[in-house]
Formats: sequence, C-alpha cells, structure tokens
Amino acid sequence: MLKTGLNIAQFRQHVSVIEEETKEYFKAWGECGEKNLFEALSELIILTASHCLHGKEIRGLLDEKVAQLYADLDGGFTHAAWLLPGWLPLPSFRRRDRAHREIKSIFYKVIQKRRQSEEKEDDMLQTLLDASYKDGRALTDDEIAGMLIGLLLAGQHTSSTTSAWLGFFLARDKAIQEQCYAEQKAVCGEDLPPLTYDQLKDLSLLDRCLKETLRLRPPIMTMMRMARTPQSVAGYNIPPGHQVCVSPTVNHRLRDSWNEALDFKPDRYLQDNPAAGEKFAYIPFGAGRHRCIGENFAYVQIKTIWSTLLRLYEFDLINNYFPTINYTTMIHTPNNPVIRYKRRSL
Repeated sequence: MLKTGLNIAQFRQHVSVIEEETKEYFKAWGECGEKNLFEALSELIILTASHCLHGKEIRGLLDEKVAQLYADLDGGFTHAAWLLPGWLPLPSFRRRDRAHREIKSIFYKVIQKRRQSEEKEDDMLQTLLDASYKDGRALTDDEIAGMLIGLLLAGQHTSSTTSAWLGFFLARDKAIQEQCYAEQKAVCGEDLPPLTYDQLKDLSLLDRCLKETLRLRPPIMTMMRMARTPQSVAGYNIPPGHQVCVSPTVNHRLRDSWNEALDFKPDRYLQDNPAAGEKFAYIPFGAGRHRCIGENFAYVQIKTIWSTLLRLYEFDLINNYFPTINYTTMIHTPNNPVIRYKRRSL
C-alpha cells in the first residue's frame, strides 16, 4: 500500500516542495555563522517528509507543540526499546506512549475531515484512504494514523543523520564541495532556476557523494532478523527464535570488497559497482524482501535539500573538527555537529 504512494509521479512534485521548505527554513540562518547542522536537518526532514508524504493538512499542524510530541516519540527509539518490554514504566517509554496517543488523536481529526471532503488530494493520506486489503476491507482510522506515524519516523532518523554526515564530508573536502556547486550550474543553468526532478537525476557527483556517505556512515548500525527455522552460518548453529544481526558498518569496510575503505572517495562509483562481486557488500537500505521501501524517496529528499544548500552557502569545518561518531544511539549520529557557513555571492 505504501509503495503505491512512493512513485516517480509523486517525486516530480516533491522536488519543488522540498526546495521551498529548505529555503524557508534556512532563512533564519542569515548570512553567516556556526550552527548545529544535525539539529537543523532533523527538523527540516520532518517538515519536508510530512509535507510530501502526509499532505498539506498535517504539514500545517506542525507547530512547536507537535514537534515536541515527535521528539518524545523519537526518544523512545533506543537500545532499551529493543531489549526491554515496552510496558516498563521508564520515563522515556511513558513520554513515547503519551506522544503516540496525542499524535494519533491529531491525525484522527485530519483523517475524518478528509473522509468527509468531496475533493481528493494527490498524497499518501489519500492513498491510504483509498487503499484496501485483499479481502476488500478498507483501512481503519487507527491503521491509517499508525502508518502515517511509522512512515515519518522510519525515515526521519536515517535521512537526517545521513544528510548531516554528507554536509560534514563536503565541508571537509572543499574541492568536492565546489565541484558539486559547479555541477549545479552545469546541469541546471548559470542562473540556478528552481530544481526539477529530471535535473536532480543528472546531478551525478552529488549522487556519488551521497552513496559514499551511506557507505561510510550507514544509517542503521545493525539489521536484525529472527530465525524461524534452524540455520547454520559460518559454522554456527542458530536455533529458531534467536535474533541474527548484520552490521552494514562492517560490511561497508571489508577490505576484500572495498579499496581504501575508510576514505571518502565518491569517484569510486564512476566505474562498475565496486562491491558487485560480493553479495550484500553495500546494504545501507537493507536487502532482499525487507529492503527499505523509502530508499528512492530518501535519495530525492536528501539530494534536493543539499542541492538547495549548496546554492545558498559555502560550508567549512570549525578548527578542522570533523565529528566523531556517537555509538550510543541506534543510528550513527555525529557528536558536536556544529558547522560554519557563509552565504554564497551569486
């Protein structure tokens, strides 16, 4: 059901929406300064994803109160949430559950209003309202609200973290940053008119930079699956019911698959896939039947945001500090992600 709302026709509309949201958000940054890039992109990812995937009604509700609810819900996404029962009376669990109820209550009102409207919108909310199961049963309000929440939060962590790391890689390698800016003018025109989906696809250097960021800083630390039947892997016997974990971070650094594995080298993708000979050597969005359905949207979202930011600003590290990795979170977030910026002279 969700896949039907993540298609090229939708992406063509999303590019202009994301570009305008990005410009509007970064107006507050002014001409120059030093800001927490991860915090800014975390907020922007929620705004753009909600506008594109939820619809204009829900995007219009994203004020500070709702933003705090999302933060509380997001705060429940921890190692403890994976390892401990969800009913434990931990403060983070209580905040998470309260936020979940309140956000659903807000969504119920939007869903009911849309059901009563005679006009149909071209967005994910409408897709879910029109969808049905194989037996013909329509989705309930509770199911739709749950999917809308899951759709947003599933990509918020990964896209905001990946966007932030991409910014720091570009700030550290100013030559590549300027090549990306030059690519904007070469593909879109010297006067840098509003971006289109077709132009976005042609930004090959930015695409390679994003791929390399996903390799060096994969958005998920581990991927877990439960063994349903007895399995044997590398001489180990795995009984049914046990979790099997795969680490993209390890896969993306295997020396038999990647040359100079620790270096940021976007041009490694100019040739054939460098990991083509090794199955699952590159898995930032998972693999197989459980591969992330939001992968293509994530590429559109992150590339559009950074296309816009590269037009607006030049970025630099502060005293050559490149963030270390925070391994205490489920996602590879950067420590002290403050970046220096200066508006470009067009």
